[in-house]
Amino acid sequence: MSEELLRQQIEYYRARAAEYDEWFLRQGRYDRGPTANEHWFAEFDQVRAALDGFGPSGRVLELACGTGLWTERLLAHASRIVAVGAAPEALALNRTRLKADSRVEYIMADLFTWQPDPPERFDAVFFAFWLSHVPGERFSAFWQLVSRCLHPGGRVFFIDSRREPTSTARDHELPEREDQPTLTRKLNDGRSFEVYKAFYEPAKLAHQLNGLGWDIQVQVTDRYFLWGQGQRANAGQ
Repeated sequence: MSEELLRQQIEYYRARAAEYDEWFLRQGRYDRGPTANEHWFAEFDQVRAALDGFGPSGRVLELACGTGLWTERLLAHASRIVAVGAAPEALALNRTRLKADSRVEYIMADLFTWQPDPPERFDAVFFAFWLSHVPGERFSAFWQLVSRCLHPGGRVFFIDSRREPTSTARDHELPEREDQPTLTRKLNDGRSFEVYKAFYEPAKLAHQLNGLGWDIQVQVTDRYFLWGQGQRANAGQ
């Protein structure tokens, strides 16, 4: 995967920060009509309930924290959050949404090169809609980072997208081949960017993670979302 594509991916999320929440709120180009929107929010509630049931308490590391939609939710459980993201525009929105809550520390960094400094371990690591943007050749290295950031017995929870045409904007198209991970994404002003986006099937993803030494359950909602939760397979040893 070229460095240029990863650079463009960061540029896309920087440029998209001010309109990112339209995707979640089903506004503008992301409004797919009352029926689809109803499904979307019902399935979001299902994922949110799963996260609440997981209970990310203690010190939590949020990777690719974005505009704070999930950071806000994590604060219902966590005593402290370190929120890492590559887009300063999104970090600023996150900080505003959380009213500069003193329990949240923000770090601007490229997650493909970032390491905690000084080394710090957390009770839980959380990331939403990020794993699908990690190229296959960097998948193992990313999960090694997650492992290094966790206390022994620490846990991980992640959320991502399923391959569903109505999940994205009306002027976006999914590639015909399901194994084609490069997508063209547009902004409201018409600018286009290429990004990496892989869609996972739950059983295959769980098997892949098991091969890396993780014990993670992966589940899906009916149409839109995938989530996983678990820990290192040897966490209790």
